[in-house]
Amino acid sequence: MKFGIFYELQIPRPWERHSEHKLLNEALDQVELADRLGYDFAWEVEHHYLEEYSHSSAPNVFLGAASQRTKQIRLAHGIYHMTTNHPSKVAAQAATLDLLSHGRCELGLGESASSTELEPFGVTMENKRAIWEDAVRCMMPMFKDEPSEYDGPHFKFPYRNVVPKPLQRPHPPLWVACSQLPTIEYAGRRGMGALGFQFVSADAAHAWVHAYYNSITKRLDKLGDYQINPNIALVSYFMCAKTDEEARKRAEGLTFFQFALNFYGRQPNRERPRAGTVNVWDEFVKWKEANPDAVQKSVRSGLVGSPDTIRAKLRKFQSSNVDQIILLNQAGKNPHEYICEGLELFGKEVMPEFHAAEPEHQEWKRRVLAGDIQLEEIDTQPFRDRFGHLKEVAPKTVAAE
Repeated sequence: MKFGIFYELQIPRPWERHSEHKLLNEALDQVELADRLGYDFAWEVEHHYLEEYSHSSAPNVFLGAASQRTKQIRLAHGIYHMTTNHPSKVAAQAATLDLLSHGRCELGLGESASSTELEPFGVTMENKRAIWEDAVRCMMPMFKDEPSEYDGPHFKFPYRNVVPKPLQRPHPPLWVACSQLPTIEYAGRRGMGALGFQFVSADAAHAWVHAYYNSITKRLDKLGDYQINPNIALVSYFMCAKTDEEARKRAEGLTFFQFALNFYGRQPNRERPRAGTVNVWDEFVKWKEANPDAVQKSVRSGLVGSPDTIRAKLRKFQSSNVDQIILLNQAGKNPHEYICEGLELFGKEVMPEFHAAEPEHQEWKRRVLAGDIQLEEIDTQPFRDRFGHLKEVAPKTVAAE
C-alpha cells in the first residue's frame, strides 16, 4: 500500500491579513517533510470560490513550488477542472510540472462538483460530464511529439504543437476524481486511476476495489489513445498522536471538514450560498455545541488514533487491496505542528510495514489484470453514502441564509 497527503488548503474564518500566506507556506513545509519521510504522493485540489472550505485555486503554482523543495514524492493534481480549463493549457502546465519535478507529475482530471464553481465559466451541472470527456479527447494527442488538431462538440482546436512535452512518456499517469461513488466504476471503465474522495469504510473499500478492477478488466472503454493507470486511491481523515485520546483532541479540524462537506454537499447542485453571507466556522461551532455525541463519533472515524490503532485499521484496508490511502489532516484549524507531528509519527512507526508489503500487492494486481485472478462482482449499492458520520447536519441551515 502507498500513502499520499491531501490538501484542500482550508482556512476557516476569521481571516487575518497574512492567513493565506501562512497557510500556503506551512503546507509547503509539510510536503517537504512528507518527502523526507518517504510518503509517496502529495495531492492538491483545484477549487474556486469555496470560502473557508478550500483556498486552492492555483494548484499548478503550488505543486510547481513543491517541485523545487522535494526530491521523490509524486506531485499530484487531484484534480484539474477540465470543464473550466482549456485542454491545451492543462497539457502545457502538466508537462512543465513534469519537467521541473524530473518526472513526478500525476495528472488527475475532473469535472468540478458544484454550480458555484461552474457557473462563472458558463458550464452547467447537466453538461459537465460531456465537456469533461470532450476535453480529455482533445488533450491527449497534445502530449505526443507531433502537432494535433481536434474538432469536437465542445472544443475546437486548430493544428498546433503544444509545448513543452512531459518527461514521462507517453504522458503523466491519468486519474479521475470520484466525488460520487459510482464514478469509481466509471474510472475503471475509462482506464484511469480512481481518486475516491468519499471517506469510505474498509468494508466499502473492498466492494469498490472489486467494482473498479472488474470494470477495468472486463468493461474497458477508453476515451482516447492513452496509457491506462490501474490504481484506486481512497482519502481518509487522519490524525496520529502517541495516544488515541491525544489524537482525538487534535482532530477537531477533521470534524470541521466533515461538517463543511455535508453542510454544502447536500444542497441542489451543491450550490453554495451567496459569497460572503455565511460564516461556516460559526455555523460549525453552533452545531458542535448542540451535537457533542456526533462530534465524538466523528473524531473516532477514519485513521485517527495512536500508531497501534491506525495500524489495525489500515490492515483492514490492506486486505481490500486498495492501492493507496490518501491522508487528510490539513483541515479546519488544525495547527501546523500537530500536522507535522502526526506525519512524522505515522511515517516512522506505521508506514514501513505497509510499504514492505507493496511488492506482494503489485503481484496481486498483475495477476488480476492478466486475468489469473477473477474478482467477485459485489453489489455496491449498500456502500454509497459519502457523508460518513455527520448525517445530523441539517441542509436547511444553508437554505435559510
